[in-house]
Amino acid sequence: AMSYGHMYVARVAFGARDQQTVRAFLEANAYPGPSLIIAYSHCIAHGYDMRYGAAQQKLAVESGVWPLYRFDPRRIDNGEPPLQLDMSPPKIPVEQYMRNETRFRIVEKLDPKRFKRLQDLAQREASERLAVYQQLAQLRLPQPRQNQSDPVNEET
Repeated sequence: AMSYGHMYVARVAFGARDQQTVRAFLEANAYPGPSLIIAYSHCIAHGYDMRYGAAQQKLAVESGVWPLYRFDPRRIDNGEPPLQLDMSPPKIPVEQYMRNETRFRIVEKLDPKRFKRLQDLAQREASERLAVYQQLAQLRLPQPRQNQSDPVNEET
């Protein structure tokens, strides 16, 4: 959705950073176009007590599995990158996040070698995804020109 360039997009996890979640909802509501908020939603199928959902969301963010960001095209008008990362670099390994959920631990019990391979892959993918977002968060786009005529509606 961010690649379209005219949508507000945010990724949130209220259990990790509630202020970021509130800010994203306020910005999305104020945005004069389509908005999309992708929210981490814990589920009983993840295999842990739901009263720990907010804590597990925090682990997902701290491991880099669930990066937090806001993409606001209005920032381009100020010469700022439209993508803003709202998280610190990962503080914990992905394994620490995964160990809390039965859906992951069951794989380890059934096939420890496969679990290790998948765990390593998840760590690499989380690191790569964050690296891409960090690069995109530095990207400055050309500002639209003021009083530019609209060639689509211009009469010939």
